[in-house]
Amino acid sequence: MNRVALGLGCDRGASPKTLEAAVRAALASVGLGLDAVALAASIDAKQDEPGILGLASARGWPLRFYSAQALAGVPVPSPSEIVRRLMGTPAVAEAAALLAAGAAGPEAPLPESLMVHKHKHRGADGKHVTVAVARIHEPATDDA
Repeated sequence: MNRVALGLGCDRGASPKTLEAAVRAALASVGLGLDAVALAASIDAKQDEPGILGLASARGWPLRFYSAQALAGVPVPSPSEIVRRLMGTPAVAEAAALLAAGAAGPEAPLPESLMVHKHKHRGADGKHVTVAVARIHEPATDDA
């Protein structure tokens, strides 16, 4: 089974229900379900975001938070000038997913690791969520 890391970005106050709907849609677009998620990640500015914390807690997903500087160091296919101005990094969801998946190093194949680039969703609460999905990078093992 594919094990994946989620990168999450959202408007302040997005509900766990809105976040889960966005995650389900992003995963479904690549034929996966919630059971494929190993962990979720976002920018450290969202460490107190109730929707992200609530969803991760309800699903039992570990959460990782990265600084804007760490996220900005990850090359992504869909950078955003608006996100750069607001958050100090050109990408939150894509970069966080890649870092959490262990797929942002110099030897990691970024295009192959990022399964869902930027899945954008607007919930019934009017809040926006962005989800990226990255395949967990498994280090090569030496079976000698």
